[in-house]
Amino acid sequence: MIMRKMLLIAVCCSAVQGALAESINVAVAANFVSTFKLLAADFEVSSGHTLKISSGSSGRFYAQIKNGAPFYVFFSADQSTPQRLEAEGLVVAGSRLTYAVGALALWSANPRLVVDGVLDGAQVLHGGDFNKLALANPRLAPYGVAALEVLTALGLREANRNKWVQGENIAQTYQFVSTGNADVGFVALSQVSQISKLSQTREAEAVRGAAWLVPAELYQPIMQDAVLLRRGETSQAAHALLRYVRGAEARVIIEANGYRWPAP
Repeated sequence: MIMRKMLLIAVCCSAVQGALAESINVAVAANFVSTFKLLAADFEVSSGHTLKISSGSSGRFYAQIKNGAPFYVFFSADQSTPQRLEAEGLVVAGSRLTYAVGALALWSANPRLVVDGVLDGAQVLHGGDFNKLALANPRLAPYGVAALEVLTALGLREANRNKWVQGENIAQTYQFVSTGNADVGFVALSQVSQISKLSQTREAEAVRGAAWLVPAELYQPIMQDAVLLRRGETSQAAHALLRYVRGAEARVIIEANGYRWPAP
């Protein structure tokens, strides 16, 4: 009799959780989407909610949100884009938070530029012995802004401009380098970290290359903020997601994928 009651309670609780579960649209900056998919998988199991993920540049998402795109939560690659949305009344007041601090890397899969598994990024940039330098479009992507800051700090902003090839976002920039269309490129450290986790296949080895962790003093910290958009104001799933990304489980995943945890 007791077992039947316990089973009935469990079934009822499961039914209630299913009834309350939501499916929401989440906009995620391209640099963070691989990491976010890991977070989403964990969140969906623990919460019962479902996340529909869209990936792109922060600048594109800004324009889409302004035009009424049906996103509940926005994970930007910077702070300024969420701040603009907040100032324009498109964000739930007080919801903005920094979820990660990004880092920039210069990466090459070209064996001619990688000596003994090491890429001397400063030397490669100063030498100019490469076909193309890939970077994200600074008008759309914060990692592109950081790349320009690095080139300026090194005194190279004009010296190799004719070799630039710009991706709309950091994912496309990474693709330019991985396919050989650019010998070298500025990417997110998280993307390079994920390369090192690939299985030891011949294909993985062929694209591994090497990366130079750009010294932090050469660019402004890439503080990445998330916001609850107006559409998500009454969504339990949206609120739960923002609570989750500030928790201990999320921190482990974020730090393991090439990001720093933001200071309190």
